[in-house]
Amino acid sequence: MFRRIGATVVRHPVWTIVAWLIAAVAIVATAPSLPSNSDESSFLPKSYESIKAADLQQKAFPSAFTPSAIALYQRTDGGKLTAADKQDIARITTQLSNKHIDQVQKVVPGLPSKDGRYDLTLVQMDSKNAGQPKQADAAKVLRDDVKQLAKGTHLDVKLGGSAAQALDQQDSSKRGQALIGFGTFAIILVTLLIIFRAPILAVLPLVLIGLVSAVANGLIAYATKLFDLQANSSISSILIVVLFGVGTDYFLFLMFRYRERLRLGDEPKQAMVNAVGRVGEAIASAAGAVIIAFLALVLSTLGFLKQMGPALAIAVGATLVAGLTLIPAVVSLIGPKVFWPSKSWQKEPENARFAALGRGVQRRPALTTVLSGLVLVALAAGIFGYHATFDLASGSMPKTKESMVVQDQMQKAYSAGAAAPTDVYLSSTGGKPLDKSAFAAYASKLGAVDGVANARMTQVNKDGSTADFTVTLKYEASTDKAIDTVGRVRDVAHTNAPDGTKAVVGGMSSIYKDINTAVNHDYKTVFPVAAILIMIILGLLLRSVVAPWYLMASVGLGFGATLGATVWIFQKGQGHSGLMFMLPVIMYLFVVAIGTDYNILMIARLREEAREGREPREAAGMALRHAGPTVAAAGFILAATFATMMLAGNSLLTEMGFAVSFGIAVAAFVMAMFFTPSLTALIGHAAWWPGHSDRAEPAPAGAGTGVSGSASAPGADRDSFAHDPAGRRN
Repeated sequence: MFRRIGATVVRHPVWTIVAWLIAAVAIVATAPSLPSNSDESSFLPKSYESIKAADLQQKAFPSAFTPSAIALYQRTDGGKLTAADKQDIARITTQLSNKHIDQVQKVVPGLPSKDGRYDLTLVQMDSKNAGQPKQADAAKVLRDDVKQLAKGTHLDVKLGGSAAQALDQQDSSKRGQALIGFGTFAIILVTLLIIFRAPILAVLPLVLIGLVSAVANGLIAYATKLFDLQANSSISSILIVVLFGVGTDYFLFLMFRYRERLRLGDEPKQAMVNAVGRVGEAIASAAGAVIIAFLALVLSTLGFLKQMGPALAIAVGATLVAGLTLIPAVVSLIGPKVFWPSKSWQKEPENARFAALGRGVQRRPALTTVLSGLVLVALAAGIFGYHATFDLASGSMPKTKESMVVQDQMQKAYSAGAAAPTDVYLSSTGGKPLDKSAFAAYASKLGAVDGVANARMTQVNKDGSTADFTVTLKYEASTDKAIDTVGRVRDVAHTNAPDGTKAVVGGMSSIYKDINTAVNHDYKTVFPVAAILIMIILGLLLRSVVAPWYLMASVGLGFGATLGATVWIFQKGQGHSGLMFMLPVIMYLFVVAIGTDYNILMIARLREEAREGREPREAAGMALRHAGPTVAAAGFILAATFATMMLAGNSLLTEMGFAVSFGIAVAAFVMAMFFTPSLTALIGHAAWWPGHSDRAEPAPAGAGTGVSGSASAPGADRDSFAHDPAGRRN
């Protein structure tokens, strides 16, 4: 099938390119805009208690005051606020209220801190638009206005709260995307120049993948609107890396095989047909594994991952189609000039490093397996120290951002949980008014929970059927202690609810607790489903039921090594309290899915060599000799492009960038280069059971044949050049 695709594309390259251009223009011109949501509660389904509490609040207390923005005042000299300062704060609060800023519903004074050094203005916004860009825009106006109103006073004022965090996150994301995009382009360009010493070939993937990126973004916008998916600004940064990283992978898979066919004497156009025919199945299988792994995220209970899965799957799908059609069409038009001015495509270098590595694996497969396995096991030991954190806001932007400074200062000046209190909503199950005489005892029991600073009944709805008890925790909302405390609050609230009533617990700590539960569910659902589906793809590619098992086991070991190394670096080395809660899920899918690309390419070449009659050890050596350069180049570029995420300046993308780049490096340079071929050599013919690896595969029709129709030497299409120890061709 892939040979037919290659032949069709090479026969009609211009029409293939025109079709891509027409599709790109049509999709980009008509695609809807992609929305963004930074509201953590939108990540969860309606069945979770924190979301039920939020829905109940909307119904029972539609006009309840929940601040979306907080102006924090302190004197510029750091001293206690004077009477004049307090008058200035009251004036600023009144003037802000009179401005009637879009999205702002109410502006009220807050409470001064116990030490008298801080005071607040609280701003309520339309709750229906929580987390939406329009509230970030309102926060920008508020921040500018409050600073302008404070001019000429002795006050230093900063704006925090969820709306301000959304604004700072948006700004940080734009800066991060620019750095990531520039870094990705630079790495791909420089690395390809070093590998091929050919400027055309270095620039070509950037241009072609740029076109694919436009198409993919348009398709993602369509899918987001069609299926009503949640969007998040972090996805854009990840998408850049996936598109250019994976796209360059497939470009390299094809170009290394194309160069190999030219060196074997194929006529240029036939070389491309043979390259697509040979490596097309590996590319399709690799892309299929990635797409299926990403689509498994649809089973996640988190809206963020539900959006990420289909978006990345669409991106990889578009890249796959381009890898089998657009890239071969363009390269076949240019021909061998794509390698200009280098002439290395004409002859394989003597004493190639990968030929030497292949001979090493061929001679000592057991030693290679043990050493590479021990490296993975040693790194994986760090997994036992893994700890999760849940503060998406501080994780997605630097600590120096204004909203983060406000959050830190409020934790010190007020009770750590004051900025995001927990609410317990007590409702009558029969719709009758609640017995108010039970409120004091109920609030007392809530306040007695370990980790609670205070609890009080704050309001009752109009018909008296629902009461709101505000519970202030001793800890900041996203900390483990706060999440553990809210679990105890839930137990007490449910157990001690008076007869005929029901309690639900809301607030940010409650949301984080539910996110933790959802992530644990995803570990038990997404991981196994993705692994099983990838194993099925490997089984279909290799026609084996043995190889997929140890391949997935090795990839799982690589995942453990990656997570362990990330724990060693960030938790043990840099003293982070934990890693972002979603990191293991994302890491699993990127490292297992994308990292499997290299295992697939190597094992496909191993199978190809084995089917041509080579013994297992020789097949392993030849596979490493031929596929090793591709794996090394592709692995380095993809790892380096993911590493650019560390330039974004926030802990979420820094941790993600390190983890995924390290995992891909392990997958390419430890698993695919050494562990997989050496273990396959040890297992021998049984690795391909129930296939028939010892039967030579007949050369496909037209393989190794130029336009003149003359046949190449027997076996040439099998790339079966034996090497002596010095690397000379026999």
